[in-house]
Amino acid sequence: MTAIVEVTNVTKRYGSLKAVNDASFTLQENAIHGLLGRNGAGKTTLMQLITGQEFATSGQITVMGHSPVENAGVLHHTCFIKESQKYPEDFRIKHVLKSAPWFFPNWNSDLGASLVEDFRLPVNRKIKKLSRGQLSAVGVIVGLASRAPLTFFDEPYLGLDAVARHTFYDRLLADYAVHPRTVVLSTHLIDEVANLLERVIVIDEGAIIINADADSLRASATTVAGKREDVEAFVTGREVLGRESIGGLVSATVADLSANDRSVAVKAGLDLSPVSLQQLIVRRTGGLDVEQENAA
Repeated sequence: MTAIVEVTNVTKRYGSLKAVNDASFTLQENAIHGLLGRNGAGKTTLMQLITGQEFATSGQITVMGHSPVENAGVLHHTCFIKESQKYPEDFRIKHVLKSAPWFFPNWNSDLGASLVEDFRLPVNRKIKKLSRGQLSAVGVIVGLASRAPLTFFDEPYLGLDAVARHTFYDRLLADYAVHPRTVVLSTHLIDEVANLLERVIVIDEGAIIINADADSLRASATTVAGKREDVEAFVTGREVLGRESIGGLVSATVADLSANDRSVAVKAGLDLSPVSLQQLIVRRTGGLDVEQENAA
């Protein structure tokens, strides 16, 4: 696959704080990426750097082979939708849709109009009079109908209810199938978007700790459950990402089990089950061990 974005040893400091710390990764052309991490991990700062809204303290970023900073040619093909998207004070929804083609050369008016119906938006209502959910829907519509080759969604859909969020996911996949582009979803709702993602990038305290194919990442850990003594005997010497216990039963999340490891576990009477993407990322970013939490 071709890289549309290359981030090389990028650091962003705010005083003594390293919001992004020596980050290196690529975004592949025509793929849906998840940019995941805890609050304050550096996700938004990283997207602002890639879209030329912030200057890196050190390192290099190229988008479509060029620096994005003050580069209209690059930014013309980029769409960055934030949770707190701002619009002119007196704009109505219809004004947003009418002005969008000025900024996005691939804007599709038919798709925009169809999405307005899907989300049941009142096009004549002023933006400042919209509910949080309606404002989120406006951002989602702009992001989808822009059909920008590089599109970022920085949690703008958190204001949507469950039905509206799934409408967004369905319409994203449907349009992406016909008009592929590079999409980056930054979200806390990992389980909801897990099946959409082809690549996963996880940032923690400013550093990239995971950059992997989504399917490979899902297969990189397994939950092993059974009697405490049997589980503990099996996991000795293996990388354990976390444990949970109920009475005499224990389940442990174990990294990188081979086919032989799985056979050994089954022969020992242990149950094996896959780990959700959300569980895995919580473990990888230092989620509290449940067994320790119960004991505290």
